[in-house]
Amino acid sequence: MSELNQILAGLQAACEDPAARLRHYLSQGKKVVGCFPPYTPEELVHASGMIPIGLWGGHTELKRSKSYLPPFACPIMQANMEFGLGGSYQGLSAVIIPALCDTLRCMTQNWRFGVRDIPMIPIVYPQNRTSPASVDYLVSEYETVLTMLYTITGQMMNEKALCAAIDIYNEHNAAMRSFDRTANDHLDVITPQVRHTVHKSAFFYEKSEHTAILRAIVRELERLPVCQWRGKKVLLAGIMCEPAEVLDILAENGIAVVADDLAQESRQYRTDTPVTGGGGLKRLAIQWNSRRGCSMIHELDKPRGNMMLQMCRETGAQGVISCMMKFCDPEEYDQPFYETELRNAGYPCLSIDIDQQNTSFEQIRTRLQTFGEML
Repeated sequence: MSELNQILAGLQAACEDPAARLRHYLSQGKKVVGCFPPYTPEELVHASGMIPIGLWGGHTELKRSKSYLPPFACPIMQANMEFGLGGSYQGLSAVIIPALCDTLRCMTQNWRFGVRDIPMIPIVYPQNRTSPASVDYLVSEYETVLTMLYTITGQMMNEKALCAAIDIYNEHNAAMRSFDRTANDHLDVITPQVRHTVHKSAFFYEKSEHTAILRAIVRELERLPVCQWRGKKVLLAGIMCEPAEVLDILAENGIAVVADDLAQESRQYRTDTPVTGGGGLKRLAIQWNSRRGCSMIHELDKPRGNMMLQMCRETGAQGVISCMMKFCDPEEYDQPFYETELRNAGYPCLSIDIDQQNTSFEQIRTRLQTFGEML
């Protein structure tokens, strides 16, 4: 347990101070690119010889960002803008912003004019993913990103490096899925906060490094006896479940997280890039078109409800908690569809408001406690 605790403490430190990870890579002479959520083609950054680091907001006082974003904008983007304007991202060679929602589309221009010392690279994903032209279009978008990365490195990425990066990211996806499966046998150790930490920390490590850490965690867990969990089990849905106080409230009430449909967590790792089907850029485009069950992706059949039902049945989750990011229109559009399907199948649902700037949790505490008693 001592080695496991040491590993987990290191990941927690990375989540609490991502700037330290940035300084770590800069001290090694590496260039670092900030990747806005939820889906940035990190493989292109990795293959270009740089380190991608996730920018998922955080708790901060919002001052400067109010001049660029309205108060009803996504809290993650408001925090990112505040950090950028305040100099917290100094050292980044660029940021990549995927224009996947209204706020992200605004962020491309706000960043360009507000944070002039850190270049911004936009990427626009196709929404009509059933059209064969969407693959060709996305390949052209990736080529534009690579051209802009070339202006930073002075060296154009090659196909061999891209294929190696794709393999590294597929291996990391598999390692994350392996961790999730193993974690459910050790819910006494992998609390909601610990599970979140393992997932979130992936954004602050070079992926082969994080894969090695995940494998070490799984080895340590497999040495422990299987936990016969006597509490309640839930699935979390939404963009993210922060601040940490929300996760601590779950643990205080004997509620374990056994699965998630969070953009910050498992959604990142459930779709691998195919190993065949063309060159690296084309295969990455095919991977995007293969993604299913995300509010940020246009899907007429709204498959999230059925996907969550399957996860609940596989993991023994007794209910679903929607972690509703404030002012997140895509998640709010999806929620009625998947909650109706879940309730019709007998799974209770609870919705709680998520805001990284929140400092009062008593209402959430009462609602989670009551929900746990209902399960």
